Amino acid sequence: MRKLIAGMKISVDAKFEGPEHLADWVVDWSEEYGIRSRIDACLLGGGMYPGYEQYWTPIQNEPGKPHPLTGLMPTEAEIEWGRFAARTPHHVLSTTLNELQWPSTTLLRGLDEVTALKQQPGKDIYLVGGARLTTSLIDAGLVDELRLIVYPLVAGEGPALFAATEHRRALELHDVRRLSEGRVCLTYGVGAASQPEEGSG
Repeated sequence: MRKLIAGMKISVDAKFEGPEHLADWVVDWSEEYGIRSRIDACLLGGGMYPGYEQYWTPIQNEPGKPHPLTGLMPTEAEIEWGRFAARTPHHVLSTTLNELQWPSTTLLRGLDEVTALKQQPGKDIYLVGGARLTTSLIDAGLVDELRLIVYPLVAGEGPALFAATEHRRALELHDVRRLSEGRVCLTYGVGAASQPEEGSG
């Protein structure tokens, strides 16, 4: 069965965005988890998809121009990811969206369709996000691997990645990789949900 690999960029205090709904500490939104050669599909949630499409379409179409949302030039890594994303099938889990603008993008309506996607032949699947979908799919036992890029700052205000999780779950550390500017990439295998032992805590 194909693995579902979740990747998130967070602060040391596990915040995925600040109070203005922006992770302004992230400069480059390219894939830095080291999984590109392993994947041939991407999965994201309906809440994230419109912004994802809006961010990556200008980079794909006009990589030599400043991004209309940020005013910044795309990095080389972002241009490479934009090209990869353009030729890679994307799947969007949503019960509310009815139309998707990107080619090679399909709608999934429920967790059973995510399970079916994992059972199809192919390479592994990159769970792009957002945070709510990542948490819910971990709770559902559908995520096999979790990769976190931790930025060296305490964000303070803002939502934490696993604030709404429903289950205690064991993680097995597979790899620690140092990145530039003090960042660290942590790779975990995701175990089964568990309950605290009686009398603990």
